[in-house]
Amino acid sequence: MHAVEYQSVSKAYRGKRALDQVSLAVEEGSFTVVCGPPKAGKSILFRLLVGLEQADEGRIFLAGRDITHAPPSERNVGYVPQSFALYPHLTVYDNIAYPLHLSGAPREDIARKVDATAGMLSIKHLMKKTPDQLSGGEKQRVAVARGLMKDAKVFVLDDPLVGLDYKLRERLMDELKQLCEELRTTFFYATSDSLEALTLAQSLAVLDAGRLVEHAPAVDLYLEPQQARSLEIVGFPRANLIDCVARDGCAQFAGFSFGLPEGVSTSDLILGLRPEHVLVGAPEGLEGKVTIVEHLGSEIVLYADVGGLSLTAAYPASGQLAPPIDSPVKIGIRAEDVMIFDNSSGRFLGRCQPRA
Repeated sequence: MHAVEYQSVSKAYRGKRALDQVSLAVEEGSFTVVCGPPKAGKSILFRLLVGLEQADEGRIFLAGRDITHAPPSERNVGYVPQSFALYPHLTVYDNIAYPLHLSGAPREDIARKVDATAGMLSIKHLMKKTPDQLSGGEKQRVAVARGLMKDAKVFVLDDPLVGLDYKLRERLMDELKQLCEELRTTFFYATSDSLEALTLAQSLAVLDAGRLVEHAPAVDLYLEPQQARSLEIVGFPRANLIDCVARDGCAQFAGFSFGLPEGVSTSDLILGLRPEHVLVGAPEGLEGKVTIVEHLGSEIVLYADVGGLSLTAAYPASGQLAPPIDSPVKIGIRAEDVMIFDNSSGRFLGRCQPRA
């Protein structure tokens, strides 16, 4: 039995589909992340699940029960929306404790659970304040704490860490993963940040323009995405996507030439290459010119023009200096690192082969 299941769900506003025939199953006890650009439909997907909106088509199941038309009060879901939605007249303590008060939980249990969750989110010192006395990041943490109070089968978190500083986001991501394991419940999480998605997700769903692009274990989706759009969305820096017309069984671009796998008959292709697979300073690489250099602490991101094509490379800094802008640089690519996609459907076709 799935914790959550969408069956061909669609939702439109003013005749324009915000969700288009989405079918997605979330495994019980998993940490499933929906990743996609802004306005991909992530928030709508969640609002339909918690009952704040109704689907135009399709059905939604929670633990095997059809909840498509059930009122929000009959859906056992803990919800953390993008907007803070805090009660302005209540203290932080009472905002967090509100779901437990509604359920009639004993006062001692409420105090213990609020204290533990507030400690995890570093907001114990805010308990007597009201929302108008909080910063945006503090409000966000209070909203997350309140969403975790419900004794729910599924916790739905809609981009809950947006706006928080990186160190706090990093710590909270670790805490959320640990909480998922301790509670042995299902976390259903949305973010536009693919690094955040990869850090958290056991299972990763890519949503784009209201359509489900792909759903797979996070590691599998990163290493071998089955759609070019998944490769483009998931990962930072963004992957190199190269339009290519194959000739004589070879993919040729920027002076590189690699063999196509057997069975690839179409000639209109997209080649995908992760930045970490663009080899900077390769002795037998092709001559290029450095156009942009970005120092990201432990990593260097370098952009180079090779044969009129701009390629993005990423490699560990390891104390070394990046070549200066406009300087020549050797760029190498291994055939087996180049993924091949059909240009019309975006479907993964295989990987390039070294030429004999």
